[in-house]
Amino acid sequence: MAVKIRLKRIGKNPKKNPHFRLAAFNETKGRDSRCLEELGFYNPLSGESKLKKDRINYWLKNGAIASKTVSDLIKKAEKGS
Repeated sequence: MAVKIRLKRIGKNPKKNPHFRLAAFNETKGRDSRCLEELGFYNPLSGESKLKKDRINYWLKNGAIASKTVSDLIKKAEKGS
């Protein structure tokens, strides 16, 4: 099973207040498919992010592919720590 770690847009009015969840998805399923596991939260307006680093590392070690944006967020979180 091919797994991708990407952002999932959430919120009541996402056009004016976007925020996202990082989640692991089965790559072969559709865009609106159910996620395998939620791995964190990201708010681009405030720059706030809460990542489950241990679970992200678990998925990456087991062959998951992170999207460009997610990999940038992971690098930014590692620099801040």
